[in-house]
Amino acid sequence: MDSRIRDLLGNSELVRIVRRLTDRPAPSLLFGGNVKPLSAEPIARLRTQGCECPDWGKIYATEGFAPRAVSRTRFEGKCVLGRFIETHPLADGVRFPSGIYNATLVNCEVGDNALIRDVSLLANYVIEDSALISSVGEMIASSHPTFGNGEEIALGMETGERAIRAYAELDLDVADALVREAKGSKLRKSYEEFLHRYLELIALGKGYVGPKATVRVCRRLSDVFVGEAATVENALALVNTTILSSAEEPVHIGDGVEIRHSLIQWGCGVTGGALVESSVLTEHSHIGRHGKVAHSLLGPNTGIGEGEVTSCLLGPFVGFHHQSLLIAALWPSGKGNVGYGANVGSNHTSKAPDQEIWPGEGMFFGLGTNIKFPANFARAPYGIIATGVTTLPQKVEFPFSLINSPSRVYEGISPGFNEIIPGWVLSDNLYALARNEAKFRDRNKARRSELRFEVFRPETIDPVKEARARLLTAPPKKPTRPGETVLYLDKDIPGLGKNYMLETSRTEAVEAYSFCLRFYALRGLYRRLLAIEAAEGGVGDIEAVLRESADSLDWAHELLTLQEELPGRPVRQLLPMWVEHHRHYAEAVRISKARDDERGVRIIPDYADFHSSAAEDKLVRRLAADQAEIEQRVGAWLKA
Repeated sequence: MDSRIRDLLGNSELVRIVRRLTDRPAPSLLFGGNVKPLSAEPIARLRTQGCECPDWGKIYATEGFAPRAVSRTRFEGKCVLGRFIETHPLADGVRFPSGIYNATLVNCEVGDNALIRDVSLLANYVIEDSALISSVGEMIASSHPTFGNGEEIALGMETGERAIRAYAELDLDVADALVREAKGSKLRKSYEEFLHRYLELIALGKGYVGPKATVRVCRRLSDVFVGEAATVENALALVNTTILSSAEEPVHIGDGVEIRHSLIQWGCGVTGGALVESSVLTEHSHIGRHGKVAHSLLGPNTGIGEGEVTSCLLGPFVGFHHQSLLIAALWPSGKGNVGYGANVGSNHTSKAPDQEIWPGEGMFFGLGTNIKFPANFARAPYGIIATGVTTLPQKVEFPFSLINSPSRVYEGISPGFNEIIPGWVLSDNLYALARNEAKFRDRNKARRSELRFEVFRPETIDPVKEARARLLTAPPKKPTRPGETVLYLDKDIPGLGKNYMLETSRTEAVEAYSFCLRFYALRGLYRRLLAIEAAEGGVGDIEAVLRESADSLDWAHELLTLQEELPGRPVRQLLPMWVEHHRHYAEAVRISKARDDERGVRIIPDYADFHSSAAEDKLVRRLAADQAEIEQRVGAWLKA
């Protein structure tokens, strides 16, 4: 990570843009030395068109400047004007000539073919070529704007013990590494040195609006950097903020939005009256429908709507679309969901708001859940907290689990404990996992972040191995009297948290985890043979694949798992097992979807008329097609 921090300056788009401007010779940031003061003739023309200036000697223009494109405008301080020869689209079929109309400009530079109209005050800004600023109240910048860079963000804990200072291109990996380092650590010191230099290099001395950007019908903007092709429309306020944007990945800031002390990256959207304060929105994340985000970082493709997010580090694809609360969450793996009415925010113990939660990858907080802090589910990926459940402070380390309200009260068990069913998602809800993989792959728009969409990979498989081992080595328990239910607590099997587990759930979880491990390992073998076939035109001696050294970390992990789960088996035995495991997986996905169909038909009279059945489901059909292809390929390999 230290070496990566050293590389950040060279990869910074904000630094590149600012240095391009500041490296030009005086007197102009936009045009360098290719400008000169206005002569008497254009000044006279401007005056006849309603323009005024206390010192026309400070007004410069590039070659080709046409005074006819500037009217009813007051200039103050040093201003630089480009050429205005093209028109701007204002609405469908409506175009307006570039230029400056009915505005007040103070210490500004305006690029070629920009359009500025009906602006009460535009002070200390660089406006790039073909930008549009229309119907704006005040747009001002201080003499030393930082555009929100260097602002402290209290991630993880509202009280600031994990706080970091942000910069425009901050990504999830760097932020996650920093919040886990104590202040004063070597990594923190390296980062602060980088940030000090970064702030020096982005010292533009003015605000900025990039080429083809649009700022329209806004009340107030102060110390903002608006990147190329970004659109800011009907915003209430943008203060001390960077917007990184491009023609390929434009940012859209929409109706009724307020953004303060924040950093917005490529492809993001902030609309629908959202409030953003002291936060970082990484590429293609979005906030809408009155969502509130403060002191947080949103990972790529994460969406917030209506709810409140405070002091959270959220990874990719976190869904948060209803009135809910998420506070003090370190969730770098993301890919989860927060249901309506979920209160994941009991960070205040009546002493100080200094508690936190670490959700696991893919975690699902159901409707109306209440999650008490501190809580750690980091080693329990793809777990589900069922509707209406209240959880106690705890650490859970069983992946793919369901935590549900207790089915009954057991003697000696606190009524505050819930029931945990390890591996339930694997045994009863595989459709959700398969759908997540497909959904995230289809919806991903991030270009700079390397995201992996498969659920079964080393980061999730290792916790499965550990969880199964704890279940297998649990102290044997038998009923002490007829009819007694055998159950386990965290003191019996570490990682159960403040929940109880039934003996039947233990044995079923062992089976579900074992199937998952075999499926993962056998899939890895199949994929390795596919890669060999693609590279060499055939698989050759299929048994050799187990003797050769692994050439990737993924295959090394899959091979190790294969040796652990199915030791000594030749490839000619393993491939038919893969066919059967994939068939079982595909059928389990179909069955988990079919349960919804069966329940829906019982409850909604015309359910079948308006819902696709499991047999018609696109995902189910794709898995069936995959099964046919697997059988064909394996059959061919075994005959060779």
